[in-house]
Amino acid sequence: MQKQINRFILYLKVERGYALNTQQAYARDLQKLLAFTQTQSVERWASLSSENLNLFVMTMRHQNISGRTIRRHLSSIRGFLSYLVNQGLLKGNCAQGLQSPKVAKSLPKTLDYERLVQMLTPKSSAFSELRDAAMVEVLYSCGLRVSELVGLDIEDVDASQGFLRVMGKGSKVRYTPLGESAQKSINRYLQKTSHTNKALFVNNRQERISTRTVQNIIKNRALSVGIKVNVHPHMLRHAAATHFLQSSHDLRSVQEFLGHKSIKSTQVYTHLDFLELSKVYDKCHPRAKKSS
Repeated sequence: MQKQINRFILYLKVERGYALNTQQAYARDLQKLLAFTQTQSVERWASLSSENLNLFVMTMRHQNISGRTIRRHLSSIRGFLSYLVNQGLLKGNCAQGLQSPKVAKSLPKTLDYERLVQMLTPKSSAFSELRDAAMVEVLYSCGLRVSELVGLDIEDVDASQGFLRVMGKGSKVRYTPLGESAQKSINRYLQKTSHTNKALFVNNRQERISTRTVQNIIKNRALSVGIKVNVHPHMLRHAAATHFLQSSHDLRSVQEFLGHKSIKSTQVYTHLDFLELSKVYDKCHPRAKKSS
């Protein structure tokens, strides 16, 4: 059973071109299922039943695992079992008819522009300070995922044309505008390092910076300017998308900017835009004022 999971993960990597993070998420979900099947004396995938899977879901519920996480597990399991069916190893996918838990839609948290300016303003000319400010600038200016940021190489920066080459999800390349502020921030940082590595953002050992390091830098930088909430790199991406949409009112452009495959992934920002509109309405519209 483990061997078939390994082959499926290899299939996701080679045939589907899934990102490493996605491969690892599938692997974690399926390992959890495998551990559960062993408690149920299920010795091969062909013996797995919808009753087993229902019990698996109930077990996760009793462990207070969120509905969103359970949905992801079921999605991973459906994909894996469909793969086994296509390989002729199963007659049918017993996960296909399972009901996924409903998840309340939550809007992504965003940051106001004034606080962002504080985060991306260098406080000294030290290497680490210029690098950290440049990373915040690029994350926000280009709306990048943290995995896209750490994957950037120096040659991906096209200062003459004002574009950045980004390797997105599923190894899909996109080109995003690189504003003047971002270009200046990158140049200030590059002048402070010898750069023996092709990676754009490096640590003190001149090695490509890690995702975890970037997450810690963003968190600490936010705290240093007085932001009390736990700020993570994806919040900068959300802020970029929200501010872009509020200015342009062009959802398709925001979709291209973020590298979303489906417009549905981008539509959450229309809710954020509507919330902003509601605030302005409540404050300014004469018919919104409550009578005393």
